[in-house]
Amino acid sequence: MKHFPAKAASEENGASGENEQLEQIEKTGSITAMKGRHPIHCLTIIGQIEGHYVLPAQNKSTKYEHVIPQLVAIEQDEEIEGLLILLNTVGGDVEAGLAIAELISGMKTPTVSLVLGGGHSIGVPLACSARQSFIVPTATMTVHPVRMNGLVLGVPQTLDYFDKMQDRIIQFVCENSRITPQRFHELMMNKDELVMDVGTVLDGKAAVEEGLIDHLGNLQEAVRCLYGLIEEGAERQ
Repeated sequence: MKHFPAKAASEENGASGENEQLEQIEKTGSITAMKGRHPIHCLTIIGQIEGHYVLPAQNKSTKYEHVIPQLVAIEQDEEIEGLLILLNTVGGDVEAGLAIAELISGMKTPTVSLVLGGGHSIGVPLACSARQSFIVPTATMTVHPVRMNGLVLGVPQTLDYFDKMQDRIIQFVCENSRITPQRFHELMMNKDELVMDVGTVLDGKAAVEEGLIDHLGNLQEAVRCLYGLIEEGAERQ
C-alpha cells in the first residue's frame, strides 16, 4: 500500500478547499471564510433584486429565492459564527427586498452590513437590517417613494396600496436605524434633489449623520466589528 506524504495530502486538501470556495462564489456570489479569527459567511447583494418577475439576462441581479435559503442555512449552521453582507444594489422588487431584510434583522447570528458603491431604494432597509451597518465614504444611498413599472390604475385603491407599502418600509427602516419617521419621510419627498423624481441622494458621511447607517468605514472596520459582536455574544453564553 502506498502512503502519500503528509505535505502532499495537505496540499491536496487545500486545493480541494479552494476549488469548493471558487465554486461557491460562482454559484451563489457568497463565500464562507473559515481561516480568520472566527468563521464568517460573506453574502453579496448586488445589481437589481429580482423578485416575482425574471429580469432580462443582461441585468446583474440578486435572486431572492437564492438568498433566503442561504440565510436559513447560515442561521442553522453552528460552525458559522457571523454574517457579513456586502451591498452594491440599485434596488428592485420591494416585497422581495423587504422579505430578505426581515430575515436578516431576525437572525440570532451576529450580522454586519457594508454598503459599497450604492445601497439605493429597497437597498436602504437591507443595509439597516444588520445588527451594525457600515458605509464607505464614496458610496451613496437614494431614498425615494415606492414606484411601480407597467400599467397602473389611477384609482384611490392603488394610491392607498402605495401608501401602505411605503409605511411598511418607513417603519422597518426607523425600527432598525436611528432616523425618525418624520425625517425619513422628508428625505423621501424632497423635490429639490433629483431632476426626474422626488427623493434624496446621501453619500456615506450624510447617511451616517442622518442616522440611516451606524458607522463610516471600510471592510477592515466591518470585519473587526463583526468579530466583536461574535466575541460579545460568546461572553454572554
